[in-house]
Amino acid sequence: MIKKLLIANRGEIAVRIIRCCKAMEIKTVAVYSTADKENLHVKLADEAYCIGLPPSAKSYLNDDALITVALRTGCEAIHPGVGFLSENAQFAKDVTKAGLLWIGPKPETIELLGNKVQSRQTALKYNLPVTPGSDGAVDNLQKAKEVAKKCGYPVIIKAASGGGGKGMRIVWKEEELDENIKIASSEALSNFADKTVYIEKYIQNPRHVEVQIMGDGKGNVLILGERDCSVQKNHQKLIEESPSPAVSNQMRKKMYEGTKNLFEGLKYRGAGTIEFLVNGDEFYFMEVNARVQVEHPVSEFVSGVDIIREQIYACTENKFSINKEDVDLRGWAIEARINARAPGKISYLQIPSGPGVRFDSFIYQDYTVVPHYDSMLAKLISYDTDRERARKKLLSCLKELKLEGVLTNQQEQIEILSTKQFKSGKFGTSLYEELYGKKG
Repeated sequence: MIKKLLIANRGEIAVRIIRCCKAMEIKTVAVYSTADKENLHVKLADEAYCIGLPPSAKSYLNDDALITVALRTGCEAIHPGVGFLSENAQFAKDVTKAGLLWIGPKPETIELLGNKVQSRQTALKYNLPVTPGSDGAVDNLQKAKEVAKKCGYPVIIKAASGGGGKGMRIVWKEEELDENIKIASSEALSNFADKTVYIEKYIQNPRHVEVQIMGDGKGNVLILGERDCSVQKNHQKLIEESPSPAVSNQMRKKMYEGTKNLFEGLKYRGAGTIEFLVNGDEFYFMEVNARVQVEHPVSEFVSGVDIIREQIYACTENKFSINKEDVDLRGWAIEARINARAPGKISYLQIPSGPGVRFDSFIYQDYTVVPHYDSMLAKLISYDTDRERARKKLLSCLKELKLEGVLTNQQEQIEILSTKQFKSGKFGTSLYEELYGKKG
């Protein structure tokens, strides 16, 4: 096992990785921007080094600086966390070329799955159902019209290299197609340096369900259950739960079989998820996230598996530290993301605790929330024997949580969990808009 690792990330995920490494007796090196010098991950790591100014391009996206720090501090590996460079195939190649281990899938796997057009074609290869749409990229208006007509309106235009709702446009009629393709292509080029877009049938108000897996790089795959991420605002997840109340045992079996076939065929290494849209009794492949995800704690609760630990084992030892028989899916877990609405200083913080309660964060009392990065401050997760008990426990914990000095979405999360729609488990991705309107 490796002895020292650099974390090429910040905030909550960096803290999560550091804590896991401490339990594995792996020393950690943190990096930070000048705005993050008081961040908890800087305080918890064995060593910490400033790598630049707050703009991500001048710090957390500076791959040369990251690799240099790793080499000079005697690290053997780099963990990219989530976001930033976690799905950057070129960075993964550069890390490997420098003689360091990459805690993630092989670069060629990231390249294949990072492009949504290619990942869609890969899904078809392994007989996974895909949403009706274009066979590849759409590069002219005539082709777009033909695809849209065949699918039937509404359709959705997506950036091939996209994510987080960027480069994504819904088109309700043919007259809107040309303008929206141009807008989506422009957004894709601006955000991902790739203007390629494709078209799919737009499924209205579906469920968003993803299956969590671990691969050892040799073709062995662990299925760690599915998560429902349907509570979203502007395509950003707010509440996640495992298992999904929308997935029947029959659908679950088909999902797991298809997922296992794909990741085994790719000889996938590390943590990953495959995302599906669920529409009634049907489900469709959407994309693969070739990394650990923000909502991994709910899967850890229901599976009993430390996903970060197994990710490190798989990527450094080409094996798991557990056996397949050790995975026992049971109970129910729900996670609420606590997001800041504006920067500011946390004047008081009271964190709930108890059996089946987890609070993943990087904040503390008197910490100043900076405006430069993602708005998520914390994840509050509950676990119990069934969904209703887990829901009530999370609701109680949200009411107990005191986070003063910074305006957050805490009350909004309480309201969502209290609605009849959430209680019933019968809702889709438009739930937030139904409750709060499009602007929210």
